[in-house]
Amino acid sequence: MSKPGSGLTHRPLTEADTPAVLELLTASLAGGPTGTRSAEFFDWKHRRNPFGHSPGLVAEDADGRLAGVRLFLRWQWRSGGRVIPAVRPVDTATHPDFQGRGIFRELTLRLLEEVAGDTELVFNTPNGNSLPGYLKMGWREVGRVPIAIRVARPTAFARGVRGVLARRPAGTSRPVACPLERAADWFGGPCTGLAELLRERAAADVTDTRLAVRRTPEFLRWRYGDAPGLDYRVLTCHRGGELSGLAFGRPRRRGPLTEFTLADVIVRPGDRGSAARLLRTAAARSGCDHAAGHPAAGTEAAAAALRSGYLTAPRTGMVLAARTPAGPLPADRSTADWRFSLGDLEVF
Repeated sequence: MSKPGSGLTHRPLTEADTPAVLELLTASLAGGPTGTRSAEFFDWKHRRNPFGHSPGLVAEDADGRLAGVRLFLRWQWRSGGRVIPAVRPVDTATHPDFQGRGIFRELTLRLLEEVAGDTELVFNTPNGNSLPGYLKMGWREVGRVPIAIRVARPTAFARGVRGVLARRPAGTSRPVACPLERAADWFGGPCTGLAELLRERAAADVTDTRLAVRRTPEFLRWRYGDAPGLDYRVLTCHRGGELSGLAFGRPRRRGPLTEFTLADVIVRPGDRGSAARLLRTAAARSGCDHAAGHPAAGTEAAAAALRSGYLTAPRTGMVLAARTPAGPLPADRSTADWRFSLGDLEVF
């Protein structure tokens, strides 16, 4: 046991810590992506992840009171046929009574040491408040991941944008009414053609050396079908009776706006037509004011985005920061080295 701060020790996170960790995270970071930090969501995220259990550390005082927590989410990128094991720093909090003692930094650096033997890359999307702290710990700002949007309801969208600029709060917290099929229900069915579509996609992507997540039925089910409290929906399209593409997204409120966050678009290699259909349907049938996503450069979705009415929104997107467990990321690395979907970066 070592001391991350005066009178404090740190140790590995255990399952028995979950209630206290959830209480601390809620007090420090509010309800998270689902609005409520439940044990079910925590278990899905950190223990049922197909890439492995999340390593974590806690800091506590002599009486066993939780002073801080730090977790890394396991992830797995592929570059061509090579696997790049990675982690994403998530769920960090310090109790107000223990702030100013360097707990965040100490637990983060300790956890980097612990994952060094089985991890090649550390990446996350810190906000403007936390980015300076990560830069001081060896992260490098890699670039910004842009977001493209298509307006579905121009009058409501214009009214909502004016509300955002005027900093008016959302008028309601009710869920967005979305007629699209729930992903959980779709995965509860036969998912006909999914395995074949993903095999064909993986075979084509082997020549792409950018870092990307290989989509498998098991990964997609976990990511979009099993996520507790996240209302993911699915869109599908067919050619000749066969599944030619599918997309996942979720309706959500963005202040006075309603947004369909388009997390993933998967089509057969070269099938821009199916990509365009999915992109248009996401905006037209979601019941939201607009759809938003990140069509990665060089993909069928990117080729179809502009003619499907999607435009890159100014001053939006997420900052990607990264390092290796041992030190800084090479200076020549940029966001062009990744083939993201928005689902790789959102929520966590």
